[in-house]
Amino acid sequence: MRPSPEPVSFWCLPRSILRLLVAAFFLATAIPIASAQSNAVTLPRNLSQLVSEADSIVLGRVKSVSLEPHPQLRNLMMVVVTIQLEDTVVGQSAGAYTFNQAAIDKRDQQQKMGYRVGQHLLLLMMRPSGYGLTSPAGIQQGRFEIAPGADGKLHAVNGFANAGLFRGMNSQLKSLRSQVSQKTLEQFDGQNSGPLPLEDLKTIIRSLAPKRLPQ
Repeated sequence: MRPSPEPVSFWCLPRSILRLLVAAFFLATAIPIASAQSNAVTLPRNLSQLVSEADSIVLGRVKSVSLEPHPQLRNLMMVVVTIQLEDTVVGQSAGAYTFNQAAIDKRDQQQKMGYRVGQHLLLLMMRPSGYGLTSPAGIQQGRFEIAPGADGKLHAVNGFANAGLFRGMNSQLKSLRSQVSQKTLEQFDGQNSGPLPLEDLKTIIRSLAPKRLPQ
């Protein structure tokens, strides 16, 4: 009878295989965290889907932004952002709103996920996880930067240039046509991309989440 082979120690494996095994383990355990990255692959979402995923929708300016280690998850860095609020479109926040967003990628860490002090933002934020981590719904899709338009009014544009924002929402938008500008109506009908008047965007968001407005 042939003797049974000796078990191979994990640490005796070639370094190249060890690296692959470690990388596979990291990817398997990092999936929930990676969803908070700026470069993560996410499915396209329309505005209705983004609003349904959001726990808080806030408007304001970035008051502070810093890169810090997570207090519980070893070796994980997070960007800590505080927004000085101008308006809470959905949710109960007042005064200031602070959130922690995971930053795994070195570039995201160096750029602090693209957040800058003074930046004017409308954020559709997901409910924080048990580890206190969150991100905008749809990552860049739920993060709108605010800037004055050619008409002198404030406009909002997300990281996808608002592409597909109203896709499949014809029935939901029907009752809003008398409440928004001609520019926004053109984006309803043509599925165009580009900045939207901020007040129109807020009106649409409130119509999509009427039961979640602050009392």
